[in-house]
Amino acid sequence: MIHFHIITLFPESLECYFNASILKRAQEDKKVSVSFYNPRDFTKDKHRRVDHKPYGGGPGMVLEAESILRAVQKAIGRKKDVEVIFFSPSGKQFEQKDAQRLAKRKHLVFLCGHYEGIDARVANILKAKPMSVGPFILTGGELPAALVADAVSRNIPGVLGNRASLEDTRVASPDVYTRPEVLKWKGKDYNVPKILLSGHHKHIEQWKREQRK
Repeated sequence: MIHFHIITLFPESLECYFNASILKRAQEDKKVSVSFYNPRDFTKDKHRRVDHKPYGGGPGMVLEAESILRAVQKAIGRKKDVEVIFFSPSGKQFEQKDAQRLAKRKHLVFLCGHYEGIDARVANILKAKPMSVGPFILTGGELPAALVADAVSRNIPGVLGNRASLEDTRVASPDVYTRPEVLKWKGKDYNVPKILLSGHHKHIEQWKREQRK
């Protein structure tokens, strides 16, 4: 089983995603476990404040180091086989091979930054690896955390039920069809490609390969 430890100011933004569909079933089947840690619960500030102005000036606020470090300490304690990741536009872009590698770990800690980011000393202390989910900038790390957890979970044996559901282990076309064979819409007929109705598996596989080019 893999345990996702998610450090976030907004756990409610993720709970609904993890409690639905395949990820919900994966947790029920004890293939995946998910825990959320809010830095506000680990700050010494009586107002539960965890952000401050950046040294050197600049717009926005920066998440302080200590509350996040305490949250991570609570999450992993003395656990072994732990990898800590923080999401950053400047990090290595996440790929399918990363999902396959991470699926072999027991504990993954995701640091979800917000505002102008997290005090850089956190990544240094935790030896956290920066990761990006694409060449764009998001408001926080919550969406990347959900994306990576989803991609990783699919590579855990038993999560998908049918191992053949993994697209990278079979010939899969970007175009898929189901009933009816002829879809009538606003006076026009839209047909399923005849090759898919042929029953000729070799030709169908070839067609799928061609669609991927």
